[in-house]
Amino acid sequence: MGVFSALTTAVSGMTAQSYALENISGNIANSRTAGYKRVDTAFADLVPDAALNRQVAGSVAAFSQATNSIQGDLNPTRIDTNIAINGDGFFVVDQRQSGVGANTQFSNSNLYTRRGDFDFDANGYLVNGAGYYLKGLKIDQVTGQLVGTQPDVLRITKEQFPAKATSSIEYRANIPAVPATTQKSQGGTEFLNPASVTAAGAAPNPYAANAAVMGNNISSFLATSIPGGSVTVYDELGKATSVEMRWAKIDNGNPAANPATSGTWGLFVAQDTSATAAGDVAYVQAGQTVSFGSTGQMVSPASGDITLPTMTINGTTITGINLTTGGNGVTQNGDVSGQIDARSIRQDGYTAGTLDRVSVSAEGAVIGTFSNGQVVALAQVSVARFNADNSLKRLDGGAFEETIESGPPIIGLGTSQMVGGSVEQSNTDIADEFSKMIVTQQAYSANTKVITTAQEMLTAVFNIIR
Repeated sequence: MGVFSALTTAVSGMTAQSYALENISGNIANSRTAGYKRVDTAFADLVPDAALNRQVAGSVAAFSQATNSIQGDLNPTRIDTNIAINGDGFFVVDQRQSGVGANTQFSNSNLYTRRGDFDFDANGYLVNGAGYYLKGLKIDQVTGQLVGTQPDVLRITKEQFPAKATSSIEYRANIPAVPATTQKSQGGTEFLNPASVTAAGAAPNPYAANAAVMGNNISSFLATSIPGGSVTVYDELGKATSVEMRWAKIDNGNPAANPATSGTWGLFVAQDTSATAAGDVAYVQAGQTVSFGSTGQMVSPASGDITLPTMTINGTTITGINLTTGGNGVTQNGDVSGQIDARSIRQDGYTAGTLDRVSVSAEGAVIGTFSNGQVVALAQVSVARFNADNSLKRLDGGAFEETIESGPPIIGLGTSQMVGGSVEQSNTDIADEFSKMIVTQQAYSANTKVITTAQEMLTAVFNIIR
C-alpha cells in the first residue's frame, strides 16, 4: 500500500499547489484593482488514523486565507467624492435592481466594501467603479441632526439652498474717545450737532429712539460724525443691500451723577445718502444710545445688543436686525487717528445658492459647498466594522456580505478616519506573489517527481512476475 499511498499523496500535493497557484494568479490579476484584498493559501496536513509507531506524514489540503483586515496603500485621486478608510471598517453599499432616477429600486440589503472610488451618476447617487451604491444617513440641514437610524442609499441632488434673512450682525470695534470729525479739525467740539437730528419728525433730539437725519441736515451730520463701517445684509428673498453705519458722540456722559460713564454715542444707519430735502430721511438712529464706562467698556445697553431700526434701503426693507457686541466687543479707548477701528463686521444672512461641490470629512460627513458661500453637512457615510473581518464572504466587485462567522456589523467609524479625495489600492504585493509562485511551481514539480518515482517502483514490481 505504500506506493499507492505515495501516488495519492502526490496527487493531493499537486491539487493543493494548483489551488495556491489559482489564488496567486487572481492576486496578480487584481494588483491594480481598487480596494481588492488578496487571498492567501493555507495548507493543512491530512493524517490517517494509525497506531503510534505506524503514523505516516499523510497528504495535504489547501484552504483560502482572507486578508480583509490588511489595509492597502491610500492613493490621492483629487476627486472629492472618492473616499478611503484609514483603519478598520467597510463602506455600507447596496445594489440596483431596476428603475431610474428617483424611481430606482435597490435590493435593500447591506453589502460591504473597501472600494471607495465613488462618484455621482446622472441621478445624484454615489456609485463606485464596481457598480455598488453608497449608503448612509441624511442630515437635516435646519437642525443638523441625523435623519433615521438605518443606512439608506444616498442621493444628493443640486437643489437650490434657500436664502436666509439677516437677523444678527456681529460687530467688533474700538470707538475713539475723541472722534476726529470735520468739526473737531476746524476747532470745534467732538460732539454731534444736535440740530442735525430730528426726533419724531420735529424737534431736534439726538437722545430719542430712532431719531432721523433729514436731507437738509446731512452736511452738518457728516461733519460731526465718523464712519463705523458697512456690511451687506439680506432680506427673506435673499436680496442684498448695504448697511452703512456712522457713529456720533453725543456727550461725555454724566460723571457727577454717574462716575461709571465717560461717553454717550449714537449709532446711525444710512437710508438714503442722496437725500437733500427736509422731508427726506438720510440717516436713522438705532433704537438706543450707547454709553461707555470709565475704563472704556460698554455699560449701556447692558446686553451688548443694539437694535437697528426698521427701514428701507434702496428698495429693500430691513427689520429685526440686532447688532451684537458680545458685551465687550465694542470699546471706547483712546486712538490717535480719531477713527473707528472695526476689527470684525459679520452677519448671518445669505442669498439663495446652488450646490457647487461635495467633499467628505475625516468623520465621514458629506459636506456640500454652495454658490452662496454656505458649507453644510448633507449626509453621514455609514461604516461597518466586524469582530471577524476575515470571515466575510467575498462577492464580485470587491464586495462582501455578512456571515455567521463574521458576526453582525458594528456601525460607526470607531478609531478609524476617512480620507476624502483618495482611494485604497489593492493590498497585493507583486514581488511577494512572484516569490510564492516560484515556491509553488517547485513544490508542484516535486510532487510530479514523486509520481514518476512511484511509477518506476510499480514497474519494478510488475517485472518480478515476468
